[in-house]
Amino acid sequence: MDAEEAARKAYEHDQGLTKHTFKPGEHPIVRIEHLNKTFTDTPVLRDVNLDVWNGEIVVVLGPSGSGKSTMLRCINMLETPTAGHILIEDQEITGSKKTDVNKLRRDLGMVFQGFNLFPHMTALENVMVGQVKVLKKPKEEARVEALKQLKAVGLADRADYKPPQLSGGQQQRVAIARAVAMHPKVILFDEPTSALDPELVRDVLNVMRDLALHSGMTMIVVTHEMDFARDVADRVVFMEGGVVVEQGLPSEVFDHPKAQRTKEFLGHIR
Repeated sequence: MDAEEAARKAYEHDQGLTKHTFKPGEHPIVRIEHLNKTFTDTPVLRDVNLDVWNGEIVVVLGPSGSGKSTMLRCINMLETPTAGHILIEDQEITGSKKTDVNKLRRDLGMVFQGFNLFPHMTALENVMVGQVKVLKKPKEEARVEALKQLKAVGLADRADYKPPQLSGGQQQRVAIARAVAMHPKVILFDEPTSALDPELVRDVLNVMRDLALHSGMTMIVVTHEMDFARDVADRVVFMEGGVVVEQGLPSEVFDHPKAQRTKEFLGHIR
């Protein structure tokens, strides 16, 4: 840990910001029941069961190919499960013709590995477009919200820049601002730092850390960033081979893992 990181943690501790306040409610905001997904003849998810509570920060860890990203894509209906059920606020979204996909995606924000920004639009326009097209906000109202969110991720002075003029870390921060500007009930992060150069990772993680600490928003984060998981998560889920192997508090999973495979995985990355 360098001096800057140590100073940040000391400040958060002094301000009482090391963890946000989270209490499970009566019903989970996301419920996954016996979820299976097969590509051709290859099972990618196998009987996955997971509840996520309103305001909870869940970090999903595991080796490449363990099914983490596929699970997120099933939650957001970018992939169709082979079997099983996903409920958002007790509403079944899998296999139901009544599911309003556009409404669902308003409630579920997603931040991808590859940013997925419109290259011909400025940062400001990228953050505005979903508000105008999907939420039907007036342009001026969307502009005010977009500027607010760009300021929150430290990019107010880059509002008129287009993606090719921004670094990868800046592009990912624009993508986060875009997701937050839609005020979703849940934000899904699919390895948001994996495409970034190491020196750009910290800025993105700091934005995500601030969001977790201050917004009260439910977050499901697939990542390989262990320090982030330990510092920010309410719960850590370890997956391998399409199965949830172990889950628990960060202190439990990192310091006292129960499953042998969890121990081996953590041993390799420490």
